[in-house]
Amino acid sequence: MWNKLVSLYHFIIDFIKRYLKKFINWRKARLTRFKGLVWYRKIANAFVTTFVLFILYLFLVDINFLWLFGKSPGLSSISNPNQSVASVIYTSDGKVLGKYFHENRTPVTFEEISPKLIETLISTEDERFYKHFGIDFQAVFAALKDMTKGKSRGASTITQQLVKNMYKTRNQYSTGLFGYIPGLKLIISKTKEWTIAIEIEIFYTKQDILTMYLNTVDFGSNSFGIYTASKTFFKTTPAKLNYEQSATLVGLLKATTTYSPISHPKRSKERRDIVLENLVVHNIITQHECDSLKEIPIKLNYSMEQSYDGDALHFRAYLDKYLKDWEEQNGYDIYSDGLKIYVTIDSRMQKYAEEAVNKQMRSLQRKFFDHWRGQNPWQDENHKDIVNFVEDIAKRTKYYSTLSNRFNNNVDSIDKYMNLPHRTKVFDYDLIEKDTTLSTMDSIRYMNHFLHTSFVAMEPETGNVKAWVGDINFKFWQYDKVAQAKRQPGSTFKLFVYTAAIMSGMSPCDMMTDKRVTWDYVEKGEKKSWSPHNANGVFTGTTMTLKHAFGRSVNTVAVQLAEKVGINEIIKYAYLLGIKTKLENQPSICLGSSDVSLLELVNSFGTIVNEGVQHEPILVTRIEDKDGKIIYQPNTTQKRVIPYEDAWLVTELLKGGMTEPGATTQALWEWDLFRYNTDFGGKTGTSSNHSDAWFVGVTKNLVGGAWVGGEQRSVHFRTGQLGEGSKTALPIFGLFMEKVLKDENLKQYRGKFPAKPKEPISRPYGCHTYIKPDTTSVDSSSIDLEESIEVAPTENKMNVVE
Repeated sequence: MWNKLVSLYHFIIDFIKRYLKKFINWRKARLTRFKGLVWYRKIANAFVTTFVLFILYLFLVDINFLWLFGKSPGLSSISNPNQSVASVIYTSDGKVLGKYFHENRTPVTFEEISPKLIETLISTEDERFYKHFGIDFQAVFAALKDMTKGKSRGASTITQQLVKNMYKTRNQYSTGLFGYIPGLKLIISKTKEWTIAIEIEIFYTKQDILTMYLNTVDFGSNSFGIYTASKTFFKTTPAKLNYEQSATLVGLLKATTTYSPISHPKRSKERRDIVLENLVVHNIITQHECDSLKEIPIKLNYSMEQSYDGDALHFRAYLDKYLKDWEEQNGYDIYSDGLKIYVTIDSRMQKYAEEAVNKQMRSLQRKFFDHWRGQNPWQDENHKDIVNFVEDIAKRTKYYSTLSNRFNNNVDSIDKYMNLPHRTKVFDYDLIEKDTTLSTMDSIRYMNHFLHTSFVAMEPETGNVKAWVGDINFKFWQYDKVAQAKRQPGSTFKLFVYTAAIMSGMSPCDMMTDKRVTWDYVEKGEKKSWSPHNANGVFTGTTMTLKHAFGRSVNTVAVQLAEKVGINEIIKYAYLLGIKTKLENQPSICLGSSDVSLLELVNSFGTIVNEGVQHEPILVTRIEDKDGKIIYQPNTTQKRVIPYEDAWLVTELLKGGMTEPGATTQALWEWDLFRYNTDFGGKTGTSSNHSDAWFVGVTKNLVGGAWVGGEQRSVHFRTGQLGEGSKTALPIFGLFMEKVLKDENLKQYRGKFPAKPKEPISRPYGCHTYIKPDTTSVDSSSIDLEESIEVAPTENKMNVVE
């Protein structure tokens, strides 16, 4: 390898010596001939020679001769310029949900730009734009002349500015070996701008150049391109810009910070008025019109768009992660490739979900503050503050890590700064952002007094996710609690217990007794026993149907079923229905002790409603590139995971949550849901100590689930009266569905479950529990008693009607 490099080096040296000698001899002959020419021929000869040498220099720079000048953009880059363009997210009902961008840029066509803006731009930035071919030599000579007088003026054409904006010739492309020589780097960069400007003029029309320029230029305030600038400063489109607005924007091009109408309104108006005077100089408007326009103050309608403005912020953050593998595999970047991302979210349903969450969580937070007034909500089972609760959280913060590095883990120094009050912003329901003075430690204490939530709704038949709320506020809590967070699902996990029981051949009408259960098992070689209790701590001794036990969420019956069918079977069906998180193989899993995400739980309920056919949640329906070509479509494959009959029977259990006496889902009667010809079912869930409260509600065409709890599991209500799923999570579903069903444009989500099965059902399911009233305190003659089949002791007053 080394010998080849040496040989190449000698070849280049010999080549230069040979042709350099010939060039020197040729040049001596030309000079001898030049001395004999008359004066006007000398001038012509000098001009032609200079021009040829200049063209030769441009050519050598363009091809990076002997790596002396550095790489320049190739013809492919010039004919297909690459610029960072924002990707836009569209909802299923055609609304813009938000954008992903590094530079907030949305391209427009020439026809979408106001002629007034074009006139204003050319009269100020490049008055001979239509006369030159990329380089304005008149402006160059004028600049050189002013330079000799100690003055400074620009000579760049719009085309040259486009080159700087689009190709970043002064920083993205090297300046070769000559670039290390002081003073030459700028000359070489300027030369490249000239050569590329000429090539652009060859490849594109003047209209194309103006359009590309206005689409690439930075107007400040995170506004790249004229579309975003028009929207940011005036809330209008480029086509509707008038002269005074155009002059304000063109004036920004000289210096976006110096002439910002936000930061420096006086300077901005002075610059705008100079631009308006340029229109008079070029006979575009009269002096009278100019004077009238100058009298008008700058009228802004300013709103700077951020990457995370708008709705469904947790959904969009999760979508970014969701698409990462696809981007890497296919070579796309959603932040710069100008893609159109069509998602399954419905903007109306998203709005209803966010409103439902806000209303319920405001109310719940007031109760939580009252419940813990004067105390810290992080207490153990003995009602004592958890030792080092705040300190342990503090140690996981970035600020603590920074202080630890700064003070070499000196605890006293770290504690001093962690407890030092400073201006900060914290969450507040009324103010959203509350500007206050707190130490970092006090800020942690304050923020851990808040309850959190998540909500998701999806179509059971398609898997399309229609609404997604990842927490109470995105700015302060960006960790998504729909798909990312995993918490104990409590009794909502009984869906899988009962599914396993139904799959084993049992029916909703099979009978079991609410009694004390002790489960002996072995864990890691150690013998253990587990004796769970019901939520109210009472064992009634009542014999009841599985439908009734499911509706009332009787723990002892669920545990007996789990012991009968086996934990492995329960876990198997959990995975088949849609759970992805690894589950713990232990008896308590039947009461929801193993963490899952809300998204996978809701999707699993959807599998039952979808007649036992499972599919993955669908977030995106398609993605198009900037040219409209479809580059992504989701995998919509569906797979039957349990037979139709078994799915029908489990659906009957879910419906029992509304029809069985005392069933927990009956709390939905509080909302206006039952005049839209729609059936409901569902399951509540509450984990130990009320740390996690859940509800998953089902209808024929929509499944929705909510979770409520503290950021830390030790932050929760102390009583079921306040903290159980029917009191905390269920109202979110009720409020959401109330608005969805009321919306005439969303009538497709109304509907009853099928009255008759599509296939014969071999097991009974039409049983309904009837509880006899207590006749000792009420006149029995006033009560209409159904004919019933008595199956339980009379003191329990519980009967079943087929």
